[in-house]
Order: sequence, then C-alpha cells, then structure tokens
Amino acid sequence: MASKLMDYFNKQPRIGLLSTANREGKVDAAIFGSPMMVDEKTVVMGLGKNRTFEYLQENPNAIYTIVESGETIMDWKGLRVYLKMKEYATSGEMLERYRKQVAEVAGEDAAAMIHASVTFEVTELRPLIDMGQGWEQSI
Repeated sequence: MASKLMDYFNKQPRIGLLSTANREGKVDAAIFGSPMMVDEKTVVMGLGKNRTFEYLQENPNAIYTIVESGETIMDWKGLRVYLKMKEYATSGEMLERYRKQVAEVAGEDAAAMIHASVTFEVTELRPLIDMGQGWEQSI
C-alpha cells in the first residue's frame, strides 16, 4: 500500500492545495505542484519567502489536498495528506540539492524562487470525499 500511495502522490503532472494556519488560526491555502513523497512517511517541498512559509514557522501542521476531477462529484478522486513540518533549510546542502532538482524539472527561474526546502512527516491520510471508506477507495 505504501508504494501505491507514493506512486499516487508523486504522479505528474498534478497540483494540489497546501493549507496552513498561523498561531492565531488565520488560514492560508496555496497551489503547489512540487511536493514529493520520498518515503511513506516523508514529504519534501520547496517554498518561497511567502505566507505559507511564515505560517508553517508559527504552526507546523498542514494539509496537502490532491484532487482529480471525475464525471460527477462522487467520481472525483483525491487524497488529503495531513502533514507536520519536521525541519526546513534556508541555506546549506539540503536547500541546494532541492534547488538543483527543481532546476532540472522546471528551470533555473523556478529554482531561484525557492527560499526554503521543507521536510514534513505524514501524520494522517484521508480520502478526498470521506464516506467511511479507506483512502485506497478514492485513488
């Protein structure tokens, strides 16, 4: 099942919505296509110097929602991946390695916009539409 989850999460092209909240509970949502699941419990992504990064420093919890449309709303597929930031780097080897990977896929301009590489732990998985079924029912 872990391999199936990683394959689904890393499938390209795809975009998802990363939802965060600051310490006061003010929420933010931003579209990202770059998060990569490196093992069944770890997600890595690059962030600019933006509200998402600011909020994660105040509250390390986030949700990455992946959505694929279907003929009807009940045919839509997707997954809600609950995350907790473990660490981030705004300089050093971890950031440079991530920028290099992004440059190869999206170009130097995209890589230059990355202010931090962020590592998350996966804390929970839920289907896009929760009708009491397991997550594997929705992908």
